[in-house]
Amino acid sequence: MTRTLRLTFAIVAAVTLAGALLYTSFAGSAEARQPSQMTNAEAGRDYRLTGIVVTGTVKRKGDALLFRVRDRKGGASVPVDYTGQVPDAFREGREVIVTVQKEGETFTGKPDSLITKCPSKFDDGKSKPGEQQMEWRDGSDKVVEGK
Repeated sequence: MTRTLRLTFAIVAAVTLAGALLYTSFAGSAEARQPSQMTNAEAGRDYRLTGIVVTGTVKRKGDALLFRVRDRKGGASVPVDYTGQVPDAFREGREVIVTVQKEGETFTGKPDSLITKCPSKFDDGKSKPGEQQMEWRDGSDKVVEGK
């Protein structure tokens, strides 16, 4: 092979691989939405649902974890039926991201897609009553009083 032919082949291969990478990156992505934006969600389509787990709604039903997710600033909430790995930091009042599909009035979470956004390690002292507070836990996962 001549030098020019090899260079041309290498460039074509690199461009083809880059195109395939871009295609798979964007084709598999799900649109991120908050619960108030899920009213017109299409059945069978993947969405990345993001919001706060509503206090008092977390329940177990067999292997499924049932809970509601609300907008970050209150307002609308939607029910989620999730089966799969649950992060250690999952709690009521925490922000979560989960890939869901609409099935009737409920949103079914894709297995092992639940991500919990942890609160900041540092409390600036400006949080208002009722907002998420920082917790310290000991080795047995009990809340520890103090700073």
